[in-house]
Amino acid sequence: MQEKITDKTHSIIIENRRSLTISGITDVDSFDEKAICLYTQLGELTIQGRELHIDAMSVETGDMTVTGDIWAVVYGDKDRKSPLTALGRLFR
Repeated sequence: MQEKITDKTHSIIIENRRSLTISGITDVDSFDEKAICLYTQLGELTIQGRELHIDAMSVETGDMTVTGDIWAVVYGDKDRKSPLTALGRLFR
């Protein structure tokens, strides 16, 4: 089985467990101070922690910057597609 190659990239940079930069976001499902659930070009992604804040989002590039006490970054099903939320429409 061959992986589908996309023209966009997905990356995560974590600095000192206090700042996280993500690229390749396609949809944001939900967010609060304890968890941010989103979708990337490689599937579901959940960021868990405490006092999480979305500091910046770029609709054009699909980039996001998160600050707070980051405990975990967990990938889910890479083939799952979410229903488009109001916030997710911004990333189309």
